[in-house]
Amino acid sequence: MLDSEEIIRPDPIPKIDSVFFWQALEDEVLMAQQCGDCSIFLHPPRPMCPNCNSLNQQKVPLSGRGRLYSWCMPQHPKIPMFHYPLITALIDLEEGIRILSNLIECDTNQITTGMALEVCFAPTKGGKKVHQFRPLCADVG
Repeated sequence: MLDSEEIIRPDPIPKIDSVFFWQALEDEVLMAQQCGDCSIFLHPPRPMCPNCNSLNQQKVPLSGRGRLYSWCMPQHPKIPMFHYPLITALIDLEEGIRILSNLIECDTNQITTGMALEVCFAPTKGGKKVHQFRPLCADVG
């Protein structure tokens, strides 16, 4: 986003299980829960592990790198809180979880399934931050 553009993106509305996730974005850190018993990563945040039903959750930082699984460009009706073109993307993170975000800094002609991406952060109207993804300069293997 250019400095001259007005910030119109709304603030996130955290739920009790996701407060840590949104607070970490303030420090430009992408976080997730990891089950303290079976070690799988959980996203979106939730109170119980879907694999082993454990309530033992740890909050861990993620690499912020992944690959594009799928994407779309919503056209109509335009959502007034977002700048266009708006690219909505599903990203498979290195840690094995899939996250919904926006893809930026990428010409739509250059978007390919499986392309390497990295997290970046965008300000919101109320002074918070949200995650977005952009192409990774160096491929992530």
